[in-house]
Amino acid sequence: MNEVEIILKNAKIIGKTGEYNLKLNNGKIAEISKQRLKGDEDIDISGNIILPGLIDPHVHFRDPGLTYKESFKTGSMAAANGGWTTVMDMPNTIPPTNSAKDFIEKEKIANKKSIVNFKLHAGVNGKTTNEEIEKMIKLNPASFKVFMDLENDEILENIFNKLAIVKNKENINSKNVIVTTHCENKEIIEEKTEDMKKKSIKRGNIPIDYSYARPVESEVVSVQYAIELAKKYDLNLHICHISTKKALAIVKNERNSKNNENNKNNKNNKNNKNNKNNKITSEITPHHLFLNNCAFETYENMIKTNPPLRPNGENLTINDLTAIDMIGTDHAPHIIEEKKKGVWNSSPGIPNLETTLSLLLTEVNNKRLDISIIPKLLSQNPAKRFGLNNKGAIEVGKDADLVVIDLKKEGKFNVDEFYTKAKYSPFNGQKYIGKATKTYVNGKLVMEDGIVL
Repeated sequence: MNEVEIILKNAKIIGKTGEYNLKLNNGKIAEISKQRLKGDEDIDISGNIILPGLIDPHVHFRDPGLTYKESFKTGSMAAANGGWTTVMDMPNTIPPTNSAKDFIEKEKIANKKSIVNFKLHAGVNGKTTNEEIEKMIKLNPASFKVFMDLENDEILENIFNKLAIVKNKENINSKNVIVTTHCENKEIIEEKTEDMKKKSIKRGNIPIDYSYARPVESEVVSVQYAIELAKKYDLNLHICHISTKKALAIVKNERNSKNNENNKNNKNNKNNKNNKNNKITSEITPHHLFLNNCAFETYENMIKTNPPLRPNGENLTINDLTAIDMIGTDHAPHIIEEKKKGVWNSSPGIPNLETTLSLLLTEVNNKRLDISIIPKLLSQNPAKRFGLNNKGAIEVGKDADLVVIDLKKEGKFNVDEFYTKAKYSPFNGQKYIGKATKTYVNGKLVMEDGIVL
């Protein structure tokens, strides 16, 4: 039985002039034309823009083990509401996906509950064996996540060494070995946290203390070390949630150096395997992009997250987006009670799936951002980085993962209307201009006008 052929007519596509008609069939984009197309069902996009479905490389859906915070069902509904058609879930659930067995179990849960496409990051720590890494590689994880803030340098080097040993085995597909890192230095955090606790004994701790207990220095040192290890062991590296200009500068300098080296080798007609391997990419979160640590004065521990918001002048802004590869929401939901346990005991994390796109579209409307960067950062680059070859672009033959946006739709963020279980956001009540109005996953409409179907 053939699927219904859907025609999305009178749509604008970024980078193209005029309006286009798209035919969706069997989960794919079957045809794109300015001419009228025939199908079973016509949907008038009315001159609105169609983007390739958004791809989030960094979410925490808390499933299994912590589903009172979020589940793959509620998390994927939040994703669809925000225009995301693919999400990549991090391994720190209960149990963590640090073994093939637990990876497979989580995959079963996601297959059953998720209404959007997904991939899973595998976890690796000092206790993970080479044999377990090999088993997980064969399950095609999005990456191997290393929480550098939880391990000392000796153990971190051992982890990178293990990954390299397994990657270089003859029966392993090395394309599946990307190391994704949370870059904060464990020793610096422990030392600075102790200092902050002592210094504030008289006045008591206040929320902003958290940002100085995990200082810029801890990220800078950790990013530098991650790059050193990736180069030493010839591993692809993706650095999560870059939050400071100094850390971004290290990444930029390293990539510029590598590009110059590759160009020189190409001119000499030498084979340089590092043209394909040892790539370094980075992401930024919406909260690190739009907020600095002054926000602690307003939102207190509600905006506690790791790495923390940075002081004004040291934080990243819209102007830094051209040096970033992608935006990862780091959607990390908690219940309200867990965000009210004080500076040191409140749970770190902010939900972002249902605010990110509108925040960026608002910047477009305010003439601070070129709209062409949105599909690049939210679709194209993550698709390329994580090997989603059929996604990330509006082209014939690609998966029919699409989001329709109304660039002029105005409103205010309202957590009570969100699908995530986390009913808090630093952007709650903030005005936006521009919103996702339809989300298609594999050619099927899953969200329309804020209603997840």
